[in-house]
Amino acid sequence: MTAQPAEPAGYPRSTGSPRGEARRRELLDLVADDVAAHGLVDFSLRRAARAAGTTHKVLLYHFVGAEDLLRQAVDRLRDRRTASGLLAAGAAEGQEDGRSLSARVRAIWPVLMADDIGQLALDQAIGLAMYDPERHRGLAQHATEQYLPSLMSLCPPAWSEARKHEVAEMILATLRGFLVDWRTRGDRDGVDAGFEALARALDREEAADA
Repeated sequence: MTAQPAEPAGYPRSTGSPRGEARRRELLDLVADDVAAHGLVDFSLRRAARAAGTTHKVLLYHFVGAEDLLRQAVDRLRDRRTASGLLAAGAAEGQEDGRSLSARVRAIWPVLMADDIGQLALDQAIGLAMYDPERHRGLAQHATEQYLPSLMSLCPPAWSEARKHEVAEMILATLRGFLVDWRTRGDRDGVDAGFEALARALDREEAADA
């Protein structure tokens, strides 16, 4: 009989158990709430444990370690942000002047600029990935993986998947740049002017089909 490899330290032993998965999600939501409220600075297992009302040993039962927990908490905040943005875009589509791609993107922009669902922490995550890419590259990679499908879904259905991907990449990179500029310079007028230029570019892209 072949010997089984030793379980690595911090292995999430709750994986595969419905009850364990439910508890993991509950803990993750509590930690995500803390990250949304206080950002990524000084994040640790002990801080996360306090926020979740448990111990760091319990967190290590459900998560590989502090970095894994932080990444998953950031992912959870992005899921919330994406859901809020798509909800706003859906509401815009119900209006006669809200059916264009630029109108949908315009509808999600206030969601990205608000601070009520952890936007500052999400911006910090991108900065952390830039500051230490070897250690935190996943924070940025996961952002792209999460956002692109949603942005592609806002594009006209008749477009090819390749074209949707190209335009979604442009929207993501541009909005991300605006958010960084807003956080670092605080020039809202400049950011708003840049956004209007993006909206006009999207209108031209869609008008090319006419």
